[in-house]
Amino acid sequence: MIKKFVPILFLLVSLLFSDAVQAQDISAPKYSNEFLNIGVGARALGMGGVQSAIVRDATAGFWNPAGLVGMPKRHNAVYMHSELFAGIIKNDYAAYATNLDTASALAFSVIRVGVDDIADTRRLQNEYGAIQYDSIEFFSVADYAFQASYARRSNLIPGLTLGANAKIIYRNVGKFANAWGFGLDAGAQLRRGNWHFGLMAKDITTTFTAWKLNPDELEATYLQEENSFNANSIEVTLPRLILGVGRSFQFAKKFSALVATDLEVTTDGKRNTLISTGVVSVDPKIGVEVGYANAVYVRGGLNNVQKIEDLNGKSSWKPQPNFGVGVATHDLQLDLALSKVSDNSQVSSVIVSLAYSFD
Repeated sequence: MIKKFVPILFLLVSLLFSDAVQAQDISAPKYSNEFLNIGVGARALGMGGVQSAIVRDATAGFWNPAGLVGMPKRHNAVYMHSELFAGIIKNDYAAYATNLDTASALAFSVIRVGVDDIADTRRLQNEYGAIQYDSIEFFSVADYAFQASYARRSNLIPGLTLGANAKIIYRNVGKFANAWGFGLDAGAQLRRGNWHFGLMAKDITTTFTAWKLNPDELEATYLQEENSFNANSIEVTLPRLILGVGRSFQFAKKFSALVATDLEVTTDGKRNTLISTGVVSVDPKIGVEVGYANAVYVRGGLNNVQKIEDLNGKSSWKPQPNFGVGVATHDLQLDLALSKVSDNSQVSSVIVSLAYSFD
């Protein structure tokens, strides 16, 4: 099946970018398609996004598709909503996963991150200088990702599962510009007793996003010269590698704990991370979950360690704290998380997600 699927993927890529390859502008920005790195699921975000080795539900399609194998029930559906920067940015996620059999699983997911109802006041004044409020138009800036994930248990190594994602990206800036992209991810998980190991490779073939600008809307506004600009460009997202390990504990029958850590390695240049070089940057994360009777959970995590400079010019390393709680019944699970999105402000992001499992 995989041998038949790979040529189809390459055919889709070639068709998608057959016109775009002639574009004059091809770039690999440091934060390309960064909306895909915000994260999904209140459980995961409450643990600082540490999931590559421990994820076991439909959100595995995002964090590590290999985790789809082994879901406790055949079907799992997840919905998440969060609002960033005091509600300016809306982040929504939905996923559905199913066990095809005891050795394989399939999942589909969609992500939307957007700002809506932005006022376009360029035509507020007419040619006579009079104000025309009815000329104000509103538009949205939104990024979408559609993912199809497949995972299978290895027949050669006990406890090993492998998975892959195919993702389509659509980005829209009102009537000014839009883009289509395509990429592949691959992941693996290994379970040895209470130990869990994970490996996730995002954008393994690099993800190409082809932008098309609308000259009629942009040229008169932004160009000061008569020279025309390139209305097409390709944005390249370079690979990202995540290595993870976790361990589960059981206390006094009803208490459980899960401790995990991830090392996220980026290849798009020097970043403000704990370990940073001109070739790769490494961002360590750690997460903890404590549960009672498989019904109530308390979570915490540290990630996004950055060097912050204060008003006096003194620099210090500061992590981003994350907290979360969860309540689970037999089939339904409600999770809440609080994540501080900026060290220099008191603004936090509240994440709510709901999951339902059934046979």
